[in-house]
Amino acid sequence: MQPIRLIRGFLSVGAWTLASRVVGFVRDMMIAAYLGSGPVAQAYIVAFTLPNMFRRFFAEGAFNTAFVPMFAKRLEDNDNPRGFAEEAFSGLAFTVFIVSIIATLCMPWLVLAMAAGFAGDERYDLAVLYGWICFPYIFFISLTALLSGLLNAGGRFAAAAAAPVLMNFILIIAMVLADRFGWDMGLAMAWSTPISGIAQLATVWWAAKRMGFPLRLRRPRLSPDMRRLLAVAAPAVLAGGVVQVNLLVGRQVGSFFDGAISWLTNADRLYQLPLGVVGIAIGIVLLPDISRRLKAEDTVGGRHAYNRATEFALFLTVPAAVALVVAAYPLISVLFKRGAYLESDVGPTAVALAIYGIGLPAFVLQKVLQPLYFAREDTRKPFHFAVWSMVVNAVLAIGLSPLIGFSAAAWGTTIAGWTMAWQLWRGTRAFGEAATFDDRLRHRLPRIIAASAVMGLVLWGVMELLGDALMEPGTRYLALAALVAAGMAAYGAAAIGLGAIRPADLKAGLRRQR
Repeated sequence: MQPIRLIRGFLSVGAWTLASRVVGFVRDMMIAAYLGSGPVAQAYIVAFTLPNMFRRFFAEGAFNTAFVPMFAKRLEDNDNPRGFAEEAFSGLAFTVFIVSIIATLCMPWLVLAMAAGFAGDERYDLAVLYGWICFPYIFFISLTALLSGLLNAGGRFAAAAAAPVLMNFILIIAMVLADRFGWDMGLAMAWSTPISGIAQLATVWWAAKRMGFPLRLRRPRLSPDMRRLLAVAAPAVLAGGVVQVNLLVGRQVGSFFDGAISWLTNADRLYQLPLGVVGIAIGIVLLPDISRRLKAEDTVGGRHAYNRATEFALFLTVPAAVALVVAAYPLISVLFKRGAYLESDVGPTAVALAIYGIGLPAFVLQKVLQPLYFAREDTRKPFHFAVWSMVVNAVLAIGLSPLIGFSAAAWGTTIAGWTMAWQLWRGTRAFGEAATFDDRLRHRLPRIIAASAVMGLVLWGVMELLGDALMEPGTRYLALAALVAAGMAAYGAAAIGLGAIRPADLKAGLRRQR
């Protein structure tokens, strides 16, 4: 087999994801500046969440979970991979088209299901209108997700990872034009959403054509391959439903506190940066690699890939989590406090960010552990684990909200994330040697934690030294840059000094793949 170069793949996907998230931050800062945490912002967030929720439910979450390992194994054996891909492409298109029609007809009820607290005020009517405009996005982005899975299985990560950058650029351009020409800002953002879906689909379809897979829509049929695909995908659909229930619970809790949906969303965006750059990148690269190694009966290589992915994930994620907790307030203040986003919004958003930061390593570990199940076409166990995490999330978010307010939604998400990660790790013992830690990982993990603790102390000390410079408009950007630089330097020095990493490791990962 021709194995995927893991570290190079992680860095390629991570770099494009970082670019997407940075542009996404610019988009979110512009939304905050133009709209603050007011009704238009909250209505658009809910409307935009609807197609994305269904996308994760059908395409990225369920369909691709089944499609990628099956396609990767066919690609490894050269067993008519294009025919299989076209059948899946057509079946997904038909399914999502039907879902889109039903959802459009049921939009008023879907908005209430997402944010019951909107009932009776202007946010509800705006969210329904924006939802009708935004929802066709699901059709284009679902097909984009499948084509991205196809590209990833072939070891071609750039186009799929770059496509989301287009969405953010299009939304930014829409806001700039709306501000320049006096258009309705909410409508401009809503209409730009399906347009961005078309642009992303065109990008990945062209990349798939260059790979030798110019997929065409066929008449959907329930072939034996599709029956197998559906049998594997069905538990993943249910698991995706559980994940969306968790998100729904958080939105519902937030909708009963004025401004909370914007606070939670902006905090979510910030912790999603390391999650996307590290966790999602690793999941994207690791799943096809382990799938192909299983087909080739390469247990040693599969174990090596799993351990290096875990090491890489924790090396980047643990310090990021510490930074989000320690420096939550200055991060939110510098990135979001401007225009209509006031000082009164900064504190609650920082609280949510610190809570999400505690859960960041768990969210990333899920992305590392899930491919061990999905590569074996086992989607049932992750579904059962997801159900338990849903129960934990719902009990905490709803039960604690009368006591601690909107932050109960963030605590529910974080504790449910750790619950899910622990269950996934415990379940991997059934996979034997392929899912065990090697000596290198066991040696370096405590050193990564120690180096992160050193970095946290340095961040706290620098924040004390900088003081008001982090809050003053004229100095806050430079002060935040100094804080970030100090943290990175401290972590790098501590990691090398304590033996958490060797510079030669990264060079070796880029040069070759075991």
